[in-house]
Amino acid sequence: MARMFGSSPKEQAELLKDQGNSYFKKDKLGAAIEAYTQAITLCPKVPAYWTNRALCHKKRNEWHQVENDCLKALDLDNSLTKAHYMLGLALLERRQYHEATKHLEKALDLGRGATGSSYMVEEIWQELAKARYVEWVAEASNRQRQQRELKDYLFGLLKQDYENKLKQAYEKSGAATEHVQPGYRDDSNDIIDLTNDEGVMSALQNAYFPAMELQSTPEERRKAEVSQLTEEFQKRVQTMEEVFDKAGAPDRPGEVPDYLCCQISMDIFRDPVITPSGVTYERAVLMEHLQKVGKFDPLTRATLHPDQVAPNLAIKEAVQTFLSHNGWAYKT
Repeated sequence: MARMFGSSPKEQAELLKDQGNSYFKKDKLGAAIEAYTQAITLCPKVPAYWTNRALCHKKRNEWHQVENDCLKALDLDNSLTKAHYMLGLALLERRQYHEATKHLEKALDLGRGATGSSYMVEEIWQELAKARYVEWVAEASNRQRQQRELKDYLFGLLKQDYENKLKQAYEKSGAATEHVQPGYRDDSNDIIDLTNDEGVMSALQNAYFPAMELQSTPEERRKAEVSQLTEEFQKRVQTMEEVFDKAGAPDRPGEVPDYLCCQISMDIFRDPVITPSGVTYERAVLMEHLQKVGKFDPLTRATLHPDQVAPNLAIKEAVQTFLSHNGWAYKT
């Protein structure tokens, strides 16, 4: 690489950056990295040199170097969209999902600014959605495991309480107790096993002891009491099932409400904007329509220009709230 005599370090660094850009376009990543490195050596406080080199490392899947260069660039200027974006990608590679989403969200906010490009915003959103979905899957799996363990534990307590009360019912009636554990005998003289779910549910479904309004013998009173205990146990199990079903509802994929979706793309809103007609669209989708189809509202057909749309902050907040409780909706 030719040396540049008679130029200031700043001028030399800019020339090296231009050379690096040229090499990058030709996919000569090694030469581009070398040029950017020399530019950094001359002027280490120029953020663009660090992000340019990080981009080369990104194309070579050298994520550790990407992370280091982006961190340095952000130390110099924390408002760099590309630096936050590439750092988020590097952190995703290390499965640091929480930190990755923070930088991707920052990149998305910056990318939506006045100088942001729609393709860049879309690319950032796709990676953010992927990170959020993977993070949700991990968290949902952990919640489901904890709920299963708690449910099994509570069912065990309910079953043990049920068995103890059955034993007491037999003892009060003077019946032999050697058959009470682990089950008890029904009218057919078969032991109903309470050590597994099938035995319990068989006992519940059969309701083998009919209640009687008038009790004339200890045996009949015992049968009535056991029938009542069985019914109470069944209700408690059913209530427990309903509670856990509701607790697990947010982790089950469902449908995104229509008002949170763009009427053109049918996808959940990312950057919603509202027109003078009162219709909300996804910004990138609407801008593409205005550019390629014509300057009119896609639904109302009223004349519409890009400077007439405004962010729909209410819908944006509603989308963020929905996604925070329904991470499955990030899957695209």
